[in-house]
Amino acid sequence: MKNFSLSIIFIFFIGFLYITVKAIEISNKTKISTSDGVYTSYTSNSKDIKQKAYELTKNCKTKLCKTQALLDFTSNIPYSTNLFQKNSPQTTIQQNFGDCDDKSNLLISMLHALNIEAYFVLVPKHIFVIVKLKDSRLAKKRGLWINKEKYYILESTAKNSKVAYPLRYRLNQIDAIVEPFQNKKIDIDKLGFRV
Repeated sequence: MKNFSLSIIFIFFIGFLYITVKAIEISNKTKISTSDGVYTSYTSNSKDIKQKAYELTKNCKTKLCKTQALLDFTSNIPYSTNLFQKNSPQTTIQQNFGDCDDKSNLLISMLHALNIEAYFVLVPKHIFVIVKLKDSRLAKKRGLWINKEKYYILESTAKNSKVAYPLRYRLNQIDAIVEPFQNKKIDIDKLGFRV
């Protein structure tokens, strides 16, 4: 009986160790180091967020229209900081307020639901979103060029802002450009802001 009890304890111990290691791995996948500290991603693939994205863009035929509709919704959520808690995209919608992290996580989650390529840009004390769009109406707009590819800035904290928002930071202030769902930094060989 004693051996049986020890076997059960051993199995529980191995199970506990496995769950702990997996929890740490999941937690580490949501964090990125920056000059300000550690950024934690709160993106969502939830059904609610997908439904909201489709609802907001139901009258759109182009990716530019869809992107602008999602930006309009997000940028009109009142800006408010909560130093003690980061909100999920669902909570940001429910509470109808958020800071740059909350609103950018909501925006990028909805863009992802519509298969629109988007990334986080981390700068000192701020985060914004960039999208890769091919649309002739944007041809003369300035964009953030990363490794010879043009991306347009979406500023979720500027009420009623438009796709191709101006860059308000120096290029050397960009800490990281992050793929939001794998939470990996993009390797940057060349960076510019121009037409």
